[in-house]
Amino acid sequence: MLLTIDVGNTHTVLGLFDGEDIVEHWRISTDGRRTADELAVLLQGLMGMHPLLGEDLGEGIDGIAICSTVPSVLHELREVTRRYYGDVPAVLVEPGIKTGVPILMDNPKEVGADRIINAVAAVELYGGPAIVVDFGTATTFDAVSARGEYAGGVIAPGIEISVEALGVRGAQLRKIELARPRAVIGKNTVEAMQAGIVYGFAGQVDGVVTRMARELADDPDDVTVIATGGLAPMVLGESAVIDEHEPWLTLIGLRLVYERNVSRMGG
Repeated sequence: MLLTIDVGNTHTVLGLFDGEDIVEHWRISTDGRRTADELAVLLQGLMGMHPLLGEDLGEGIDGIAICSTVPSVLHELREVTRRYYGDVPAVLVEPGIKTGVPILMDNPKEVGADRIINAVAAVELYGGPAIVVDFGTATTFDAVSARGEYAGGVIAPGIEISVEALGVRGAQLRKIELARPRAVIGKNTVEAMQAGIVYGFAGQVDGVVTRMARELADDPDDVTVIATGGLAPMVLGESAVIDEHEPWLTLIGLRLVYERNVSRMGG
């Protein structure tokens, strides 16, 4: 089985693949202070609960694929693979890893590994042209050309960041639950803030995607718009431009990149 690990700024998502099927997944907080040993214990606890895996770390795991936007966590996970999975092929997404997606950026090394991995999965599942909207710590919009190239993107503050900023900077405001309000016109402060977040971000998505699609393709209707990320369900029902929702897009991309690289490693 293949263990995939997507380390984001706020959350880390893990997925367990049996062939092409994701059979288990977990979401934990990202903590740059955790050591390799602590991460190993955490993995032990999560995977030990799955019936297809044994209690020993690494039993039943025959491959690992990792991408991370947090360098300190990537460093510790590299140590985890060395110490606890020494006999298991491991692919860490970094410069030199084969993705199959050309990066048309001024400095390709600036692009987050998760964004490239999302593009890999988008090309495989839907083809190009496509736009991936990832609702995470930041809301990112990534453009994939008709030829399967990573063409660039947009980065905006994420939903949770915006909610926290309102609570911190607004004298009479507070942090609220992320939930859809009863109506657009709020009847109390909480509902008004929820409406601003849900409908405001839906409007942002529609506006940014519409402009990107015009630049990306001669016919904007040819562009497939894919939503992913933990906060995507907040906006799905209100956005007019999202065509597909694939919550495990990054994990699928990690599986694909692992398959494209493991043979080069002798796996």
